[in-house]
Amino acid sequence: MPSRPTRASVKRFVRRQAMRAAYRTDLYRPLDPNLAVYGAYWNRGVACNPAAIHAKARELAPDIRGLWVVSSRYRDRMPAGVPYVIEGSRPYWRAMATATYLVNNSSFPGGFTKRPGQRYLQTHHGTPLKTMGLDQRAYPALARKADFAKILAHVGQWDFSLSANPHTTEVWDRVYPGPYERLDLGYPRNDVYFTATAEDIAKIRAGLGIAEGQTALLYAPTHRDYREGFLPDLDPERLARELGPEYVLLVRAHYFYGRSAGAAGTVDGRVLDVTAHPRVEELCLAADALITDYSSLTFDYACLDRPVVVHAPDWDAYRGARGTYFDLLSGRPGDTPGPVTTTSDELVEAFRTGEWRSPASAALRTAFRERFCPYDDGHAAERVVRRFFGLPHSGLPHSGLPHSGLPHSGLPHSGLPYFGTPH
Repeated sequence: MPSRPTRASVKRFVRRQAMRAAYRTDLYRPLDPNLAVYGAYWNRGVACNPAAIHAKARELAPDIRGLWVVSSRYRDRMPAGVPYVIEGSRPYWRAMATATYLVNNSSFPGGFTKRPGQRYLQTHHGTPLKTMGLDQRAYPALARKADFAKILAHVGQWDFSLSANPHTTEVWDRVYPGPYERLDLGYPRNDVYFTATAEDIAKIRAGLGIAEGQTALLYAPTHRDYREGFLPDLDPERLARELGPEYVLLVRAHYFYGRSAGAAGTVDGRVLDVTAHPRVEELCLAADALITDYSSLTFDYACLDRPVVVHAPDWDAYRGARGTYFDLLSGRPGDTPGPVTTTSDELVEAFRTGEWRSPASAALRTAFRERFCPYDDGHAAERVVRRFFGLPHSGLPHSGLPHSGLPHSGLPHSGLPYFGTPH
């Protein structure tokens, strides 16, 4: 016998119905030509490409008001002075009904009716290594969780789809088929890797507690569809002990796992849990090298031309469960960004022997950057804002030419300092 609805569930149902009715009425209101609504990571706050676009739009198009959508669970993350609405609220639905511009790196909550005259920019939030969109149909564990009709309906709302490199454009075209315009302009969130100064980086490092002369390693693994919770494939404290006091390890869990990686930081303060840090770009700027697995952060970090070590003990399991577009562990130029390790001992040796920053590693990194960072040059946000909001052309190229403005390979990077002690 089905359970009777509770008073709270009935109240939520009535509220949703009332909001929907009000929204349908708001759809008859005129569009506001100066209102842009932004969202990121399923309403987790100001972040990623939408954040960089919002900041640049405030500079280049100050008449356009930016309004962020945020979940009530994450409202504490909103910076002071940034206007926002709570997802599902009355102000949210009115904004979605009347905004001329919509910018998101995932999707807006609750479903909405895109009106004629509204312009929707899908920025995405990474370069695809793992299968995405319609390609997930080949993997039963993923397909069971996905509503492909809903995915296609969402794609049908896009007017523009942003890409960071030709590989990404090719994948988006196939897995998200639609009539949208492709914007091969680079990822605005990566502009900071070309514009940050030595003083900016020193301030970030000091704020994180990284001592002068220490080598900071950022460990940022992605999530696994076949695992529950954050279960790292290395012991951060053991790695810190093995490498010694010259190193500090920044541990950042994927945002799916909440605000903590559970890193205790007991090794003389050299293991720092930075999962709750609001800007992953600052963590990348602070780090002298990246240790990762299959995270899309790898492609962004490559802009800095700093060492990347791929630590991937479960590659076969990950590839079998999720599917990938190329073999990150192959060692082929363009596929692999640096040394590959599959055990903790191998990881330690990669740093002890200097393999992590060897000439061979630098050559792999250069080829990787050439493939995946051709449009990133520090001006992506301006290109995107001018195209999306219809501002006059500034004289910048429509997309970055290969290595137009990219830093030279090797340490340090892009004219910014290498802070670690030489080993």
